[in-house]
Amino acid sequence: MKHSYSRIFLLSHMRAYSSLLGHIIGSHPRINGYYEMHQSYLSDADLAQQITDYSQHDSLKPDSYYQFDKLLHNDYRLNLSLPALQDAVIFIALRQPEPTIKSIIKLFRQKSSDDLYAQPAGATDYYLERLQTLTDFAQQHPQRYYYFDTEKVCTDTDGLLSQLQQWIGVTEPLSREYGSFAKTGVAGAGDTSPLIHTGKILPDFQEAVDDVELDATLLQQAEQAYQSSRALLLHYAKQHC
Repeated sequence: MKHSYSRIFLLSHMRAYSSLLGHIIGSHPRINGYYEMHQSYLSDADLAQQITDYSQHDSLKPDSYYQFDKLLHNDYRLNLSLPALQDAVIFIALRQPEPTIKSIIKLFRQKSSDDLYAQPAGATDYYLERLQTLTDFAQQHPQRYYYFDTEKVCTDTDGLLSQLQQWIGVTEPLSREYGSFAKTGVAGAGDTSPLIHTGKILPDFQEAVDDVELDATLLQQAEQAYQSSRALLLHYAKQHC
């Protein structure tokens, strides 16, 4: 077993197909990790903790040399000045605001109507704050990350997976079919809907959110922020697709 792993990080936001992407990436024979581990990476001790925590529920693949995590919240930060992260592969990905915010509202209303993210204003604030943090990261680390629109998971699956394979630098292709793991569908680790258990990308993977209403002013604000942030992310990206 290899004890030193290179890292892959997906920096995005909630409801951006990140659970699906995590399972696709984490099903690759050279890559461990598929769910959100809810931790920062500010020191070598944090990197060691990632391996320890992951190994409590899932086995490290014997021929693997990458460890994956996704960061979707501003509580969790990434220190790229760590020597161990000099070769880390960083992805930043956004999803368009209307389906994203409506999906956040719908998800959290199923948990509690009193939840902050169950309210249009709270869900929109999360999205706006997350976009700002990702934009700040991009400006601080130009040419250090790859960018893609997360809609491509559904609209250009093969093209996106081929590009991700190239960016990661693995020989074996990423597959649109994926495995099930210890925390697949578990609350707090990612998507809990039945769709994540299908084991493959389906044409209708996009969630129906027409029953969620969003104020036009909030939507306009989010749309403007998305367009501005996306333009900056594309500008500072090492490559994009």
